[in-house]
Amino acid sequence: MNSRNLLCSLCLLTTLMFAKASLGAEKPLIDYFLPTPIVGALTTNVWGAPGIFPRDPKNGLEDETMTKWCYWDGQIIKAKDGKYHLFASRWDQARGHGGWGGSKAVHAVSDNLIGPYVDRGLCWPTNQGGKGHNVTALALPDGRYAVVISETRPGEVFVSQSLDGPWASLGKIQVATNEFVKLGRMSNASIMVRPDGNFEIVPRSGAILISTNGVLGPYLVQGPSVYPKVVNLPQTDLRNFEDPVVWFSGGLYHIVVNNWSQRKAYHLTSADGINDWKFRGLAYDPRQDFVRYTNGTVNHWDKLERPGVLIENGHVTAFTLAGLDVEKSEEKGNDTHGSKVIVIPFDGAALDRDLQAQTK
Repeated sequence: MNSRNLLCSLCLLTTLMFAKASLGAEKPLIDYFLPTPIVGALTTNVWGAPGIFPRDPKNGLEDETMTKWCYWDGQIIKAKDGKYHLFASRWDQARGHGGWGGSKAVHAVSDNLIGPYVDRGLCWPTNQGGKGHNVTALALPDGRYAVVISETRPGEVFVSQSLDGPWASLGKIQVATNEFVKLGRMSNASIMVRPDGNFEIVPRSGAILISTNGVLGPYLVQGPSVYPKVVNLPQTDLRNFEDPVVWFSGGLYHIVVNNWSQRKAYHLTSADGINDWKFRGLAYDPRQDFVRYTNGTVNHWDKLERPGVLIENGHVTAFTLAGLDVEKSEEKGNDTHGSKVIVIPFDGAALDRDLQAQTK
C-alpha cells in the first residue's frame, strides 16, 4: 500500500471512528427518561417508605390518604380535546397488595400529562362489579376505543365510542390452535395496532401473537417465546419475565419486559415485530436514579412494574409505571404503604433518532 492509499485508509478509519463516537455507544432506554415536572409539591407528609421521599403525590394516580385504594397498571390515551385519559386497576387498600386478585378497572382523567389524574370510577360497574386487572387501552382503527384486561379475566375486550364510556364487552380474545397455542395464554397481555392494520399481542410468555381479523382475533401464535433467542438478554429464569409492553416507533417494534426477581426491565427491538429481536440493554431499574424531578430530587421505588407508553406524533413521550414502595409481602393494608401509577416524561424522539442512526 503506498503512502497515499495508507493516508486515505487512515482518514476513512478516523471518519468512521468519529461517526461512531458521535453516535456514542448504544445508550440504553433508561437514559432517555426525562426529569419529571413537579405538579404539586415535594413532601414527606404522605404514605410511603423513606426511599420515595420527598415525592409529588400529584404525579399520576393515587389515593393520597391511602384509606381507600391501591392503584396498579396504567395506560394513557390523549383525547382530541387535549385531556389525558388513564385506564388502570384499583382494589381496597385494606387487603394489602394481595388484594390485586379482586381488582377493578377504572378510568381517570387529567388536564396535564403528568397529573394529577382524577378517578372517575369503574369502567363497567354492572359487568361482574367492574372486575378487571392487567388493564390496558388503545384506539381502534374504526374510531372506537378499547380497554383490554387479562389475568383475572383472560383476554376480555371492552369497547366504547368515547373515552368517557359507556364500555360494553365486545368478547374474549381468541387464540388459534397450533403447536404454540399454550404460549397464547392471556396473562400480562400487551396489545397494539400494527402499521399494517393487523393486531399484535405480546403476553407474559414472550410469544408473538398476530390477528389479521380484528381485535378479538383469532390470533395465531407465531412461534415460541422470543426471549431465549435474544443474544445478551439476561435470562436467569425466563419464568420471571413479565409485564411486557409492545409498541412501534422510529421504524422499529419495541418490547420492554420486566424481570421481577432481578427488579430490572429490558429493551428489545425488531424490524417486523415478529422475528430477529435484538437486545438493546437496560430499560429501567428502580435502584437507579431515573425517577427524578426537575429540581434533582430522586425517588427509589421498591417495585416499578406494568410499564405503559404514550405515543404522540409517532414517538413515546411518557411512560406509566405501577409503583410499590415496599416488598409486596410487606404491604399488609391499613398501613402507610401502598401502590400508585406514576408518570415519567420520555424523550422517544431522541431514542428513535439514535436507533435509526445506529441501524444505518
